[in-house]
Amino acid sequence: MDKIFSLEPKLIKGGKHNDPRGELRFVNDCDLSAVKRFYRTTHFDTTTIRAWQAHQREMKIFHCLSGSFVVHLIKIDDWNNPSENLQPTSFTLSATNSEALLIPPGYANGFKALTPNSELLVFSNQTLTEAAEDDFRFPQDMWVKW
Repeated sequence: MDKIFSLEPKLIKGGKHNDPRGELRFVNDCDLSAVKRFYRTTHFDTTTIRAWQAHQREMKIFHCLSGSFVVHLIKIDDWNNPSENLQPTSFTLSATNSEALLIPPGYANGFKALTPNSELLVFSNQTLTEAAEDDFRFPQDMWVKW
């Protein structure tokens, strides 16, 4: 497994710097060396839910560009029939904080915007073809009452 992978989800803290030229936000400890692609998703309202998508081999990194999101992660115990009693690990990502959320392989993720017009940047260590071959979907209401 790549050196950047953690066995558990990990919030990677960053920082910001202000001077007369403007503001610089950074997450310098976020290692993107394994990234093969990235995309961004915008939620125009706070009712849209994207849940549950999981991968056995794909790692993702989430970074909030605008607004804020709640992100729930579930460690999958059985890929064919996961327990409905699994408890989520939850994170709030906000554009006002410079941080990235590392989601290791083996987790399902679900998220929704907490403020309208929120935008999330997502990095992946797999190509789209690789991710499609490693894609597991579970019912949206399985583990969290959104």
